[in-house]
Amino acid sequence: MSKILVIEDDISFCKLLEKFLIKKAYDVTVAFSAEEARLAMKKESFDLILTDLRLPDSDGIGLMSEFKTSNPEIPVILMTGYSDVNTAVKAIKNGAADYISKPFNPDEVLLVITNALKNSEIEEEVQTKEIKAPKKKEATSSENEFVRGISVASKKLLDHIHLVSPTDMSVLIIGESGTGKEIIAKSIHQQSTRKNNNFIAVDCGAIPKELAASEFFGHLKGSFTGAISDKMGYFEAANGGTLFLDEIGNLSYENQIQLLRALQERKIKPVGSNKEINVDIRIITATNEDLREAVKNGDFREDLYHRINEFSILSPSLKDREEDLMVFAEYFLEKANNQLNKEIIGFSPEVVAIFQKYNWPGNLRELQNCVKRATLLTRGNYIESDVLPAEFFQVQKINPQNSNETFSLSENEKETIIHALSRTQNNKSEAAKLLKITRKTLYNKLKQYNID
Repeated sequence: MSKILVIEDDISFCKLLEKFLIKKAYDVTVAFSAEEARLAMKKESFDLILTDLRLPDSDGIGLMSEFKTSNPEIPVILMTGYSDVNTAVKAIKNGAADYISKPFNPDEVLLVITNALKNSEIEEEVQTKEIKAPKKKEATSSENEFVRGISVASKKLLDHIHLVSPTDMSVLIIGESGTGKEIIAKSIHQQSTRKNNNFIAVDCGAIPKELAASEFFGHLKGSFTGAISDKMGYFEAANGGTLFLDEIGNLSYENQIQLLRALQERKIKPVGSNKEINVDIRIITATNEDLREAVKNGDFREDLYHRINEFSILSPSLKDREEDLMVFAEYFLEKANNQLNKEIIGFSPEVVAIFQKYNWPGNLRELQNCVKRATLLTRGNYIESDVLPAEFFQVQKINPQNSNETFSLSENEKETIIHALSRTQNNKSEAAKLLKITRKTLYNKLKQYNID
């Protein structure tokens, strides 16, 4: 019987999860804080650790690193809310076996736990027999790897990253939700002179305004109720490296003033301290809203806007990089195969066609979630349309063209070809791309319809 340590401060939820796992024949110990978890680890050994990402006296990632240092053989699974999934995925490269996002799907919970325990046993067996075989690629070793697209928008994005990375300029990344703004920021850091120092990512939307000063600048023990120990802030943690502030438009006006002062002076003062700390950091920020409009409306400080926007980069939506769609789909499939211990070969032609017609309002995040879900549900070698979410088919029924101007050869073929040629100023190669057919097929169609 495998022994599992569950670390979760939501007592009712923790008890519910405990009962569920006991029913599934697991031996479960629960801890409601990091301190309780440390005591439990000293008293007995475990085969698996399930920990919440946010704990009252620690964070799940820090606690995981602590346990992995002393017990590297024990797999750790992070439990997260939807908004923390990116943070959890990023933590996997630091040693987490996998993550489960709330609300839980019971089947997924069991699958993730089973896979983590199975992988742990395999690794132990390999080490015991001293088999020198190439290690399987980490499930998310490529999470922060910038995927090079082939579209015009992707090439422009790559050029901008290469240009600004070696400098110390503050970068503002603008783009819709789910377009991979943190991946862009990480790529800039990895190509900069600061690459050997920390990259600290912060979700500004998840920080209560009352705690922002403590989160950014740290605090001393006893400086306010709940400050049970000294805490290092994000600025100090990123010293010498890069601080990435995601969704910066969500900061309150008061927090904007505090941030501006720290950026101007490059000095911070932890809450409850009289001592200033010099910090050398590069700032990269991201937003999915129009900050210029927010400045006009008085919701965002103009001086802070100019401070963070020495160079702006547009993170293109999936609609603006259609040629990259299957490049990313294949990349996410490889990642899902590794995470779920599957060996799906690829996508059926029908699924490729459905993907190309879909509007992807959630961008790359939606594509990744869709591919991972489909990989989990697929029993054969290829992902088929029956494992795709219902919204793919609803969109097609309600709005077959998906956008104001979608080029499709299914209806009014001749008129569509003429329109595509007009759009591309008679450039047949570009017209073929718009129509999603080969250049040779286009020439055959031109001949068929006597189009000059």
